[in-house]
Amino acid sequence: MQEYRLKMDNITKTFPGVRALDDVKLYIKPGSVHALIGENGAGKSTLMKCLFGIYKQEGGTIEIDGEPIRISDTQSALKSGISMIHQELNPIPNRTVADNIWVGRYIKNKLIVNEKLMEKKTQELLKELDFDISPKVMARELSVSQLQAMEIAKAVSYNAKIIIMDEPTSSLTIAETKHLFRIIRQMRDEGRSIIYISHKLEEMFEIADEVTVMRDGKYIGTWEISKITIDHVIEQMVGRSMEERFPKSEQAPLPEVMLKVENITSPNPRSFKDISFDLHKGEILGIGGLVGAQRTEMVESLFGLRPIASGVLYKEGKLVSNKTPLQAIENGFALLTEERRATGIVPMLSVNDNTLIASYKKFTNWCPGVINKRKSTKSAAAVCKSMNVKTPRMSAEIQNLSGGNQQKVLVGRWLLTDSNILILDEPTRGVDVGAKYEIYKIIRELARKGNSIIMVSSEMPELLGMSDRILVMCDGHITGILKSEEASQVEIMRLATRFTVESTAMEAEK
Repeated sequence: MQEYRLKMDNITKTFPGVRALDDVKLYIKPGSVHALIGENGAGKSTLMKCLFGIYKQEGGTIEIDGEPIRISDTQSALKSGISMIHQELNPIPNRTVADNIWVGRYIKNKLIVNEKLMEKKTQELLKELDFDISPKVMARELSVSQLQAMEIAKAVSYNAKIIIMDEPTSSLTIAETKHLFRIIRQMRDEGRSIIYISHKLEEMFEIADEVTVMRDGKYIGTWEISKITIDHVIEQMVGRSMEERFPKSEQAPLPEVMLKVENITSPNPRSFKDISFDLHKGEILGIGGLVGAQRTEMVESLFGLRPIASGVLYKEGKLVSNKTPLQAIENGFALLTEERRATGIVPMLSVNDNTLIASYKKFTNWCPGVINKRKSTKSAAAVCKSMNVKTPRMSAEIQNLSGGNQQKVLVGRWLLTDSNILILDEPTRGVDVGAKYEIYKIIRELARKGNSIIMVSSEMPELLGMSDRILVMCDGHITGILKSEEASQVEIMRLATRFTVESTAMEAEK
């Protein structure tokens, strides 16, 4: 047996003005899970796109099981035994799960697609992976986690020897992640090689056998996971020592209540119910809970994106009504949405336009309907500089920036509206550890200046490391509010599963 299933040596790739890959190597053993990590812009995705035939490398060699191969496109990659699950899901929404899995290779009887056989094979595949999805359902009807499961099934259906997984758990619950890990271990035991890209370091230490670190388009090193620590990994990724993963709070929140939420309830009976809490000036209030706890639905209602059937909001002691996002903005609220690419950035617009999009009205005072371009451009550049946004120019399309820099532009967007209640829904999702730290510093600085922050997060270390208090939700209810000094992973999980556990116990009694 070959020592290595995959060998990539001296891989180079350049884009205009940028050397994206600089003599990079990657060696993957058969029957192993190999984590590939690095900050956004380190070259991980570019390397994988070269391996999968999306990009053509300009130098270097690739071997599979000791045989040199040349990958010219995705079809040649698939024929060579390589499949890839992309971070950005692109299903065909108006086709069935079966159609999405077998697209481009439909099972046919001569010239006619054999729908029944295709559905049967899809059902067998989904059953083997223990995914509870019908092969006949349309992709548009699936949740994000179900779409992720469909993409996993599609990758497995190719019977690939090498499977690339790019941020496969970004939209999965804890239970779904554990399920995915069982599948990964099963594939590893079958002798397949998994290349696993993730920004969740704790997750990487749970599933990977080895880890390769990249930085600035270069290969840094490969280690057995049992012989390296998280701190060492972070140092290798960012090229410097990071003694603290979270910046320390320099001051306690003030007693002044900025936002009082009293008994708000959704008109949807399956959503949030009877939510009440206070948010103090300069406070970071974390909101924890499992997927399905209705955290996003609740915070979106505060911003006017979703209706409230009953209950009231008081801002600085005054009754406010956020029936629309426009009203919320006028009342000093801001919302950083969970899905940055879907509902945050406008990808084809510039960094400048994305920064200004919520505050153009502010720059039309001199002449109604006409934007003061000089003043607005100057303000956008200033706020992006204060956010330490790394962009070649303000006119660059925002889609070409890293995830961390896109997120900082979105924070800057809301600062220009003069909002002082900032709702951040998963603010570091899909962001590397170095950019996370920068975002954490921005959040701390905003709180220090007296802004009040609500931060929804599914990452337990982030909740514990950044929050002054943690509000925990389960099944649309608040199950507890913990001070930072009394919070722990165990206590948060106990509260996050409270109604689930109680419901299970009641069923058992019946």
